[in-house]
Amino acid sequence: MRRFIAALGLVCVLGVTLAWAAEDKKDTKKEAGKKFSYIDIQAKSNHKLADDFHSTNYPGNNLSSLPQGEQTLEEVKFKIGEKLMQLGSMQIADMPDKIEGIKVDRKLAKLHILHATGYSTDDDTTIGEYTVTWEDDTTVTIPIVYGKDVMDWWCYEGNGEPTVGKVAWKGENEGAKTLNATIRLYTMTWENPKPDKKVKSIDYSTMKDTICAPFCVAMTAEEK
Repeated sequence: MRRFIAALGLVCVLGVTLAWAAEDKKDTKKEAGKKFSYIDIQAKSNHKLADDFHSTNYPGNNLSSLPQGEQTLEEVKFKIGEKLMQLGSMQIADMPDKIEGIKVDRKLAKLHILHATGYSTDDDTTIGEYTVTWEDDTTVTIPIVYGKDVMDWWCYEGNGEPTVGKVAWKGENEGAKTLNATIRLYTMTWENPKPDKKVKSIDYSTMKDTICAPFCVAMTAEEK
């Protein structure tokens, strides 16, 4: 009887292990089927992850806990550098309204963006935009909508999630802890209507008519 119970336990453990392995294999296969290439934003970045954000009221309010280098978040590979692109707002007057000429110079089927915003506003408010320029100098604007694509990077208990964008990373810092908050970043995906045309560059801009101060941490191109 004891041998039977021991054998049964071994079968259960083996079954769970095989299930985990199958799930990992499925996730790896799904990721392997996608062709990602990193868009380098460091030349246009203006704020270090390790430097405090937005005000001096909360020491330690930074992204130093965010892992750098190649990271997979929500099944997308990103390359996170030491700096990010920070835009201004009614609350943040010392940051730019626009960052222009982020070099892409490649064809892409999808654009994946890792970003968030400082401060909050009403849902469905457009707080910024990405402007994509193709090789023939035609353009398209991708709006950044609060509550849909991004939310405040500070998260309090009971806060929801964006209706379209996804929570890609959760962490904490000393500044947010003072008000019992955690921090998080979001992913946004744009499907290119002209995947056979090379994308030349991207501009990143804020509406600056709310207190929301958008920031972008990384961009990744997904090929067909």
